[in-house]
Amino acid sequence: MKRMTLLLVLPLLAACGPGGKNGAGGPGAGAGGPPGGMPPAEVTVVKVGSAAATLTRELPGRVEAVRTAQVRARVEGIVEKRLFTEGSDVKAGQPLFRLDDRTYRTAAQAAEADVEVKKLNLSRVESLLPIKAVSQQEVDLARAALKQAQAQLARARLDLENTTVPAPIAGHIGRTLVTEGALVGHGEATLLAIIDQLDPVNVLFTEPNADVLRLKSALAAGRLKATDSRVVELILENGQTYAHKGKLFFSDLSVDPSTGAITLKAEFPNPQRLLLPGTFVRVRLPQAVESDAITVPQRAVLSGPQGQFVLLVGAENKVMPRPVKVGPMAGSDFTIEEGLKGGETVIVDGVQKAKPGSVVKPVPQQQGN
Repeated sequence: MKRMTLLLVLPLLAACGPGGKNGAGGPGAGAGGPPGGMPPAEVTVVKVGSAAATLTRELPGRVEAVRTAQVRARVEGIVEKRLFTEGSDVKAGQPLFRLDDRTYRTAAQAAEADVEVKKLNLSRVESLLPIKAVSQQEVDLARAALKQAQAQLARARLDLENTTVPAPIAGHIGRTLVTEGALVGHGEATLLAIIDQLDPVNVLFTEPNADVLRLKSALAAGRLKATDSRVVELILENGQTYAHKGKLFFSDLSVDPSTGAITLKAEFPNPQRLLLPGTFVRVRLPQAVESDAITVPQRAVLSGPQGQFVLLVGAENKVMPRPVKVGPMAGSDFTIEEGLKGGETVIVDGVQKAKPGSVVKPVPQQQGN
């Protein structure tokens, strides 16, 4: 009986010892500590502060070639051969198509022969004029006939030259719009291909006039300062920032009555041909400077049923949510109009591991991230 009592007491003593689950010094003790002795979750943080920031807007736009030329047949004929590779770069004046030129070559030869006849006739009547064998009127008629024949020869040579269709500008040529053996130029100048100049390219985008008026009001009230920067950035369809910056060229002085928007145009370098005509992009446009702005990375701002908020690392490295009111963009960051005063430590990465009230291990964000 004593042996059985001893066996029952020993486990109870072990449970109450320093390593037992109910011991005061066991791992996981203390409110907010990670369960099961796990180390605190590591999160990336930034300490926010106020500084001058250039406010920007991201506006939808579309890429256009800086110049576009239509390659058309100037004379009627059968397409004999295409002289370029589709999708390649061509030079101005480079032959692109060759038409059947036999009819035009014959016409040019006939016009040359007619000119020679008219020259001989003029020479003959001019030699007879001193002896009064012909009148001055006959000489004048012979000269006029020669000029007319020379004009017809020039037209015939031009038609013969136009049987070879050149590139009107240098640029990138697309697919052929006609096939070899097709009759072109019959009654109209048939479109054969299109050439686009793709370096640089233009981006057309629009901004609501109501937003422009609000910006002007803030500038007039002194809440913001005007920026003279004409440098703009481009956001590609995959969300990445385009490597080359562009320059704003003009802002339309009229408002489109159907959309209430103003059209703007910027030019961007395109050495790698990443920007193709028709591509939809977003333009990051600088608008004004706020002298005392608080900014946070976009990924630090979260949304919930009560609105937008950020997660702060407070005393004892505990996570606490803070409601915020987001203002205009400043580059790729959000400006914060309400909720932060500066000096707070905001979580930017690892928010999925940072539950309100939990303890985390804050790691400062590296420069450039």
